[in-house]
Order: sequence, then C-alpha cells, then structure tokens
Amino acid sequence: MGNKHFKRTLITTALPYANGPVHIGHLAGVYIPADIYARYLRLKGEDVLMIGGSDEHGVPITLRAKKEGVTPQDIVDRYHCIIKKSFEDFGITFDIYSRTSSETHRRVASDFFRKLYDKGEFVEKTSEQYYDAEAGQFLADRYIMGVCPHCGNENAYGDQCEACGASLSPTELKNPRSAISGSRPVMRETTHWYLPLDRYEAFLRKWILEEHTEWKSNVYGQCKSWLDMGLQPRAVSRDLDWGIPVPVEGAEGKVLYVWFDAPVGYISNTIELRPDDWEKWWKEADTKLVHFIGKDNIVFHCIVFPTMLRAEGSFILPENVPANEFLNLEGDKISTSRNWAVWLHEYLEDMPGKEDVLRYVLTANAPETKDNDFTWKDFQTRNNNELVAVFGNFVNRVMVLTEKYFKGRVPVCGKLDGYDMDTLKEFVNVKDELERLLDTYHFRDAQKEAMNLARIGNKYLADTEPWKVAKTDMERTGTILHLSLQITANLAVAFEPFLPFSSEKLYKMLNINHLKWDKLGSVDLLESGRQLGKAELLFEKLEDGTIEKQVQKLLVTREVNETVRKKAIPAGATVAYEDFTKLDIRVGTVLECTKVPQTDKLLQFKIDDGLGSGRTIVSGIANSYSPEELVGKQVCFIANLAPRKLKGIDSQGMILSAEDANGDLSVIVPQKEVAPGSEVK
Repeated sequence: MGNKHFKRTLITTALPYANGPVHIGHLAGVYIPADIYARYLRLKGEDVLMIGGSDEHGVPITLRAKKEGVTPQDIVDRYHCIIKKSFEDFGITFDIYSRTSSETHRRVASDFFRKLYDKGEFVEKTSEQYYDAEAGQFLADRYIMGVCPHCGNENAYGDQCEACGASLSPTELKNPRSAISGSRPVMRETTHWYLPLDRYEAFLRKWILEEHTEWKSNVYGQCKSWLDMGLQPRAVSRDLDWGIPVPVEGAEGKVLYVWFDAPVGYISNTIELRPDDWEKWWKEADTKLVHFIGKDNIVFHCIVFPTMLRAEGSFILPENVPANEFLNLEGDKISTSRNWAVWLHEYLEDMPGKEDVLRYVLTANAPETKDNDFTWKDFQTRNNNELVAVFGNFVNRVMVLTEKYFKGRVPVCGKLDGYDMDTLKEFVNVKDELERLLDTYHFRDAQKEAMNLARIGNKYLADTEPWKVAKTDMERTGTILHLSLQITANLAVAFEPFLPFSSEKLYKMLNINHLKWDKLGSVDLLESGRQLGKAELLFEKLEDGTIEKQVQKLLVTREVNETVRKKAIPAGATVAYEDFTKLDIRVGTVLECTKVPQTDKLLQFKIDDGLGSGRTIVSGIANSYSPEELVGKQVCFIANLAPRKLKGIDSQGMILSAEDANGDLSVIVPQKEVAPGSEVK
C-alpha cells in the first residue's frame, strides 16, 4: 500500500506504563525510531503530529500503590513526570505527551465504549472468577498468587511466573491466595463485556495478509500466527476500582480493561492537542497513521485496536506498524523488577551531554527484526571508533584547517579536478538513499548511510592532503576545504533526525541556520567568504574507567539478584506446630519513637498494646526508618518474648520486619487498622 498519496502523517508511540521510569529498551524499541521518523518528515516540510502519553491504569499500578502505602494517583503522578522529563532530555519531539488519567481521556474512552455498546458490538458474558471474600472484591490475575505448576515457585502471579517465565491463568496455580488479604479466594460469578474479534477475522485477514504485505516480517508473521490460530472474544472490562468506570447502568465496580482504554489514548491526546481539527487526523483517508511499538504490543495494535476502530466505523486504520523486537542488556533480558536496566535518568547523571551517543548506539543496535544486545563495551567502541574517529574527526580537521589557512572563512572554490568530481558523485545520491531507507523504517541502515558521508569526507581529506598542498598552492587548498565544508554542512542535515544535539552544535560551528531536507546532497550550502563559528569537539573519547563504572554497577545488580534468588529458595529448619503456637504475636500502635543515643541502628518504641500502660520495645531498624515515619503506624510484635536489656533499656518484645538481600528492613503491618492488642493468627 506504499503508493498511496497522503497529506499528513499521524505518528503514535506506545504509551509507557507509569509504574516506573523508562530504560534503554523503551528508547531503542519505540521512541528513537518514532522520533527519527517524525524529525525526518518535519525536515521535508510535511504535516506531521507525534502523539504520546503515559498509560496510567491497570493492576500493576494498584499493586505498587498498595506496597508503598499511597494512592494509585500518587504513583502515576510521580512516574509520569519522570518519564516525560526523560523523553524531553533525549530530544524526543512529541507534539503532545499527555496521560490516560486526564479528564479528556476519561470522556473520550468512555464515549468510545458507549458507542460500541449502543451499536451492539460487544458480547456480554457471565463467568466464574476468583473473589476475595475478606477484601470484598474480585481479583485481577495479578492479585492472585500461588505455586507455579511448572517450576514450583511459591510466589507466581495469576498471569505469569516471574521465576520461570511461564504464562499462566489463575486457575492453574496451586494453593492460590489473594495478594490483598492473603486469604484463599473463592470462585464467584461476574459479568463482563467482550469484543468479538472472531467476527472480524475475515476482515483482518484481507486487510493485513493481502493488503499489507509490505509490513515488517516480524510484524506480518506474528499477525499471521494469531489469525491462523483463530481469534477469540476478548474482555473489555475488569472488576477494579482504579480505571475508567464502565459507562453502563449496573456496572458499578467495573472499569475499562487497560488494553481497551490505553490505545484510545492516542485519540484523546490528539483531541487535547488539536480540539478543533482532530478529526482530520483520525478520520480522513489522506492521513497516514503509523504506530511505533514493541513486539509485545503487536496483537493490540494490529488486531485488537483496528477491530475497535472498524467496529466504531468512522476512523482510519493504521497504514503501518513498524514494531521492533526486544533489546537485551549484556546478554540478559531487561527486567524492571530485577533492576536489570540502564535507566534514562540515571544515564544522564552518569553521562551528562551524551544524549546523542546513546541515540546513536541504540539506533546502530536497533532490534528491528530480531532481539539485539546492548553492551557497554560496544557502546564505548562505537563512540570511539565511529562518532569520534569518523564523524567528529572529519569535522574537527576541516574546521581547524579552515581556521589555520583562511582565518575561519569559507574559502573560494577554484577549478575542480577529476578526483573532486568523483568525490562529489559519491554523495550526490545520499538524499535518495536515505529517503528510501527512512520511508521503509530501516533506521539502522539509514544512520549507517549518513555516517558514510563522514567516511567519504575523511577519505577525501586523506587523499588530497590539503596541509601539504598549502605549502605550494593556496588556491587548490581553498578548493579542497570548500568542498570539505560542503560535506560538513550535508552531515548537519543528514544527521539531524538521528543526532539532533550534535547537528545543532554543528550548525552553530558553521554559523548557518538549520537547512531543510531538500538541500541534502547540494554542494552550495555554504557561500565563499562566510565567517564560520568557533570549532568545538562534537564527541569525546570514552575512557575504560568510565565504562568500567557502568559495568560494575550492573555486576552489583546481578550479585544482588543472585543473592535474592538464593535466599528465596530455602526455608529455615522446620519447627513443631506446638512450638510455633507458643509465640504470642500481636498488633500495636506506635505512640512514640526515638533514636537510642550513641547507636546507629536502634530505635526505642512506646507501643499501645491494648493493655493501657504502653510497652517499650527496642528494635534495630534505624537504618531503614526515621522515627517520625513510624509514629502512628500499626506494627506486629512478639508480646511474650522474655525481656532483654539493650543499651540499658528493658525491651519488652520484638517488632517483626522483613529483610531483603540489601539488608533493608520493612516492618510487618496489618492490611487494615485493627484494635491494639489484636492477636495475629
């Protein structure tokens, strides 16, 4: 379908989940390719919008909020800001970066559901799902934990075991328990609405398998696999209290399933940006809609969301979905839960001013059709051997020689010889070649093609040796440097989509305004006599010590993960049930908490234990908590432990805490407030 004529291009990027910061895998898989494409189209003068935002609903956010003792809104507010700033810092040029907790999105998603509902597009089904009678709510898959049937991990989730990676359904778990109350859930009937993908299977087969054979092989192949297996209806609602309420009478306690809600965010964010003409971007056939995503989102953007749009009836469908595969880190899968990642905000703290180095390396290693690997050694090699030795070296030599022989002014171009003409022919077609690659989403090869310009320039300088020619023929020296400066200006244009910060620097050095894409390949970008700006190094060499620090940081993470894994497997020595029942564990409220003088770890508590007089307990948790954090909290403590003297204080019990592999302590607290003195059973 590549021969269509489009008046405008609407680019969307997968909405990052707002329960943590973004890492290099996100950048390589989605946001750098999308930004390269958007910048390229803008340089061509085309009408383009790039739409992004945070995905702020769903169970993982509620789990994190519960764990931290804050509201889901607190979580998404925090991470939305961190994510948005990371994208801004790396030059990702969103026209809008909004969020799915906005009022505009709530209204648009609700209206979208209601329109499909009113058209009779949904199937209503009643089924049995796990219910936590103690908490009084149905349990989403992530709220159910139990023993993995494959590997025996006792803390597998109802949708996946993070120990062995197996995909699960909640009913497969052995000894299921609620992540909310810890009680055993029961099966109870609940009603939900389903999008009948099977009704649209014939349409999807024709639209994808016949009309979009030009899609990337990894995308086309995954779509074909899904279609060949046969499509099934998918639920569009969930029993949760965090999300957009289902706008149907009698649907209290139900929200839109996050996969239904999130892609509508592309539409709502466009409406927020362009309230007066958003429809031309979403409903007119001469708009080209392109989704940039990772491979885990292919089914949603190629099958589910197009079905939603088709069912609604007035929206265009995506013209392309150039999904990337996954980026691994040092040979291991990136994992947020294991902290096995290079976080963007941390990278900029460690490598200030090196945004373009990361952009370059991630594009060079882009997982365009298969998973690829990021290593710090490769990062160093590409910086030193390509950015510094090829691109930076050429620009610096040209600028320094021009300053030395022509006081920083563009010299006059004299008569060209055969070698000059041959060199010009080598880059005259660079624009056509770059366009061919960028138009077909081959960003890795396109960047390589841009770097070839610098290689051509280096070879030209090495072969003509203007520093030697200057001893006898200044006119010829001027011609060589004039042509070299034209190549330099071409580099500023060619690299602007890929390395925007470096191109900006280069334009300042050349003392010219940004050039449009149609100037690429020209040899008259700098007129003779123009005074150039001050020469600066575009890139700097990365020393072994800098890289070693990053490697060591990852090695520490790996050691911590290994320690956690080892600590999590064995239980302690077994004890008789009768011995356990001797412990009197109770809940108390912290009335007072102070540091024990002349100690680092000890805190002195006064606990309301329900007996009226208050109980003193000394606990070694000062490295994990400040006293003021604990006042007013309820804690679990052993009430019948023999008193012992600590730093001269009689401690009448022990406060219970969990210790992780780093030695950080977390006090054990009841799920909801209970009367002081309540027994733990």
